[in-house]
Amino acid sequence: MLYAIIATDVANSLEKRMSVRPAHVERLKQLQAEGRIVLAGPHPAVDSNDPGDAGFTGSLIIAEFASLADAQAWAKADPYVAAGVYADVVIKPFKQVLP
Repeated sequence: MLYAIIATDVANSLEKRMSVRPAHVERLKQLQAEGRIVLAGPHPAVDSNDPGDAGFTGSLIIAEFASLADAQAWAKADPYVAAGVYADVVIKPFKQVLP
């Protein structure tokens, strides 16, 4: 089943984000290689694909996991969690309708 992992950053998270971004992206690439990721990306803090120093307010990942518990365990092990980038992470089942 698909799950939406919806994370909200702590204030002023940009430096923390950038310090562990390579490890975070590597985990996403593993999901992609397994054919399990639908989409992933950050929420810019301003209306721009390149928010610069404004940074990001969170992230959205939609990926396939065997269960909600598996999605929760995967999200809990994310480098952004360990580095304190995220203030909150919500994981919900997701039903893709389009495309």
